[in-house]
Amino acid sequence: MDPVFKALSDPNRRRILQLLRERERTAGEIAACIDLAKPTLSGHFNVLRAADLVVSEKSGTTITYRLNVSVLEEALLGFAELLGIGQPARRAGPTKAKRHA
Repeated sequence: MDPVFKALSDPNRRRILQLLRERERTAGEIAACIDLAKPTLSGHFNVLRAADLVVSEKSGTTITYRLNVSVLEEALLGFAELLGIGQPARRAGPTKAKRHA
C-alpha cells in the first residue's frame, strides 16, 4: 500500500491518473496536458508503474498508458479497512437491558 500512497501524494501524478480515468493515452497526449519537462514526466510514470497504478504498452516509439483500477480500489479499500471505515461500530462491552419492576 505504501507505493500507492507515495504515488498519490503528488498532484501531477494524480492529474495523470485523472486523465487516464477518462481513457488510455499515449505519453505524448499526457505530456500535452501537463506542463512538465519530459524527464520529470518520465519519473512520474516510473513511480506510477512501480505502484502498479498504470500499465504501459510500447508499440514502436509510442508508449500508451492505461489506469489499473483494481490496484487503486484495493489500496483504497485497505486504507478504509485500516481506519475502520465502512465497518459496523464496535461496542465497548456487552450491554444488558434493564428491567423495570
